[in-house]
Amino acid sequence: MQEGNDFIPPAEPAPPRRHKGIYVLPNMITLAALFGGFYAVVMAMNDRFDLATVGVFVAMVLDSLDGRVARLTHTQSAFGEQMDSLADMVSFGAAPALIAYEWALKDIGRWGWIAAFVYCACAALRLARFNVNTSVVDKRFFQGLPSPAAAALVAGFIWLTTEAGYSGADLVWPMFAITLYAGLTMVTNVPFYSFKDLSLKKSVPFAAIVLIALGIAIINIHPPTVLFALFVAYGLSGYVVYGWRKAKGKPTSVISTSTDEPDERGLHD
Repeated sequence: MQEGNDFIPPAEPAPPRRHKGIYVLPNMITLAALFGGFYAVVMAMNDRFDLATVGVFVAMVLDSLDGRVARLTHTQSAFGEQMDSLADMVSFGAAPALIAYEWALKDIGRWGWIAAFVYCACAALRLARFNVNTSVVDKRFFQGLPSPAAAALVAGFIWLTTEAGYSGADLVWPMFAITLYAGLTMVTNVPFYSFKDLSLKKSVPFAAIVLIALGIAIINIHPPTVLFALFVAYGLSGYVVYGWRKAKGKPTSVISTSTDEPDERGLHD
């Protein structure tokens, strides 16, 4: 028998242990995007550059969906984030570099594979920097050209010129320049608008729907030309924003706060 204040309540049963699992829906979309990049590589090895470039663009569409689906269904996870980065490295890093090399760059020997490697390495560096800078970057902007847009510049150029009847041998040096531009722009500190402040849950005016329908119709006039033009404009827009901010005396960095990690300070300069 317990006396006075010595009464000890019975211990509460421990909550059942939850087994960690993997959310199927967003990771299934990520795997589909990874397959798009792998398919692009296989098609490039078989000299089907038209299908290779389409594979990259399909991977882009799927990559834009997996994160949004995860947020809408509340299925975000650390595993999904890492899976997305690895899939991006294949689809928007290795695949465009290999397609560009197989299509044109191999005709100029070591300069060709150097350009392809620079692009691939810059994609890896850009993705790694994105992962460590997620909490300190202004969400409205990307720090450097995002890897899907860089891949669209490379793949879009090949798609457009292939449709026009050109071969890689005809456009070696333009391909060389675009590959280097896309790769190096990924690792700059130039701000590119991220469109993350656009919410799909908010209502929009009727005119916005009309404009979306008009945009779809314009793309269907000639998808290679329209899509490549759009990504060229986006690939230059960051430098326009950078120059405008510089001229106005506004800060050009998209880093919103500093970090206490000593090893990461150099990434935010």
